[in-house]
Amino acid sequence: MQILITGAAGFIGSHLCERLLERGDRVIALDNFNDYYDPARKRENIHQLHNHPRCISCEADICDGETINRIFAEQRPETVVHLAAYGAVRYSIGRAKLYTDVNIGGSINLLEAAREIGVKNFVFASTSSVYGNTQRLPFVETDPCNQPLAPYPASKRAVELMGYTYHHLHGLNFTALRFFNVYGPRGRPDMMPFIVTDSIIKQREIGLFNGGQMQRDWTYIDDIVDGIIAALDKPVGYELINLGRGEPVLMTDFVQIIERLVGHKAMLSTPPTPLSEPKITFADIVKARRLLDYNPQTPLKTGLCRFWEWYQQEVMD
Repeated sequence: MQILITGAAGFIGSHLCERLLERGDRVIALDNFNDYYDPARKRENIHQLHNHPRCISCEADICDGETINRIFAEQRPETVVHLAAYGAVRYSIGRAKLYTDVNIGGSINLLEAAREIGVKNFVFASTSSVYGNTQRLPFVETDPCNQPLAPYPASKRAVELMGYTYHHLHGLNFTALRFFNVYGPRGRPDMMPFIVTDSIIKQREIGLFNGGQMQRDWTYIDDIVDGIIAALDKPVGYELINLGRGEPVLMTDFVQIIERLVGHKAMLSTPPTPLSEPKITFADIVKARRLLDYNPQTPLKTGLCRFWEWYQQEVMD
């Protein structure tokens, strides 16, 4: 299969590229290497893909519609995994235009290019943040998700809706995968596993909202990649599907696991909870099991141990 992956040099994208190449697919790895975090880290993520006979690297911006159209016309991908985006809920506050231009506008460029060449399946990386402060637990895909707490989830929800339009009008298979708190080796430096680990090592204070009584549903990178590949291999028309573990964990417990791995105590503070932060993320994964045979395998302690091993090898050295 010829698969175009946007955000290919990022945390999730680099793992996905490796897995698809291992199983024999052809990959078009697209990334613009922006400076939201160190571009050198992104280039390191995919250094092993250079000169791979079944991988074509394209340095391009999804906001550049002309270049995107050219890449699609030349490479003719059969399927697309759209991971590229500005992420981070709190960073999006005050940056609504940036998130609109990149996350929505860039996604429209990709959808238009996919429509033009007849792409068979479009898999979109959405987020558990679209659920906002829903009172329905666990989070289920039938929730209206019409009260996003920040520009980032609002932009993702907008693309979910536009995906339906392209499915309805143009017959595009479109699956939006709502990722829940993804973590693992190569995790971004603005993500909580990295922040907590790095802060303990460097003896910096860590802010835990609501006294650490927030809960998050942590999902290991290998399980997320399994879900993405299953969605690639099984076009299902138009669907919204949670990819989580279904086991919320208190942030105090999360920090304690990392403390034991590192061998030092964290320096904690308890700042006020921002309006952008829900008290809990909690995935209902019944639909993912039914449609994608999704079955997450990695417990949090195991996954954090692997993250810590990577951190020691790649960050501390």
